[in-house]
Amino acid sequence: MNKPQQDNHDKQTQQFGVQRIYIKDCSVESPLGAAVFTKPWKPHVDLNLNVRNTPLNDGQYEVILTATITLTLENETAFLVEVQQAGLFIAQNLQEDQLHHALGVAGPTILFPYLREAVDNLTLKAGFPAINIQPIHFEALHAQAAAEKQAATSVH
Repeated sequence: MNKPQQDNHDKQTQQFGVQRIYIKDCSVESPLGAAVFTKPWKPHVDLNLNVRNTPLNDGQYEVILTATITLTLENETAFLVEVQQAGLFIAQNLQEDQLHHALGVAGPTILFPYLREAVDNLTLKAGFPAINIQPIHFEALHAQAAAEKQAATSVH
């Protein structure tokens, strides 16, 4: 291939990849302090996951996978941990549906193991038993959100 043909071919190549993975924010709260360790250990654990992305420049996107875990004992918040696991991704020459899939499925799937590790480490360092977040099927969640959006659009 000569140089102009090579440049044209490179412009058409679809690309999605990780440039950097990092913790954007994390916090741990134990509002009951040491008293939490004197209570009977019958916890209720609530997990809330959220994915969002922000376009930056030149095909770069920040994807943030946030987990908020609230552990309650006897209707009192014993422990709260929140982790925003983020990644800087490059996405070039993708069609709109491919871009939504890459940012809503591939990005969170890549970030999830890092998020699980951060939650586990923070929980243990706060003196609590490890919280093992079960695997998440981001493909199914993405499909469900698309179906709900489609249903809402067709109703109106």
